[in-house]
Amino acid sequence: MKVAKRITAYASLVDKAKEYSIEDAVKVLKECHKVKFDETVDVAVRLGIDPKKSDQAIRGAVAMPHGLGKKVRVLVFAKEPKAAEATAAGADYVGAEDLVEKITGGWLDFDVVVATPDMMKIIGKLGKILGTKGLMPNPKTGTVTMEVGKTVKELKSGKAVYRIDKAGIIHSAVGKISFEATALTENIKTLMHALVKARPATAKGTFIRKISLSTTMGPGLKLDRSFLEAA
Repeated sequence: MKVAKRITAYASLVDKAKEYSIEDAVKVLKECHKVKFDETVDVAVRLGIDPKKSDQAIRGAVAMPHGLGKKVRVLVFAKEPKAAEATAAGADYVGAEDLVEKITGGWLDFDVVVATPDMMKIIGKLGKILGTKGLMPNPKTGTVTMEVGKTVKELKSGKAVYRIDKAGIIHSAVGKISFEATALTENIKTLMHALVKARPATAKGTFIRKISLSTTMGPGLKLDRSFLEAA
């Protein structure tokens, strides 16, 4: 299906002025799924905070009850015995100074970085490289930890790591369009409830201002935020 035809087909299925319930939005996105690959379902949340203020720069991680439906390549900075623990848990890459050198050379074939606290001093020089990609380990996301085995298993099974961008928006994958509708709904609610709990004490006014749900090639739908009031 050509792009123009696909967009025309969406017009009959999507009401741009409507705020959908999660269940209805998932149903519409499934009806709009016309491409041959398994699209990722994404949530974009506009928050009523100032990301320039350090105490409002939200970031964190939450385990999705039904996973994310994709392979997550986990890199771990650790030395023995934690290195062996990370390997046993399924980490794709484990090392220390050798990985710093490899990344400095331009290698970035991984999705998440985990580090034990003692490793942070040797990977500090990677701040400009990993930081711009949102990959720098951080205690707030649970990626700076001594529980490397547990963390690696959670990430491999489907743990969404999120951070607010400069525009005050959080983007996160919540699964694949092939997931059962109930699974996608539960994943979306899990992420949203985690964000509500992460509200900074200094945030004023409406915290969750807008929620949009979309797929890789599909339309974006506005979600009705009323489900958060029952949380």
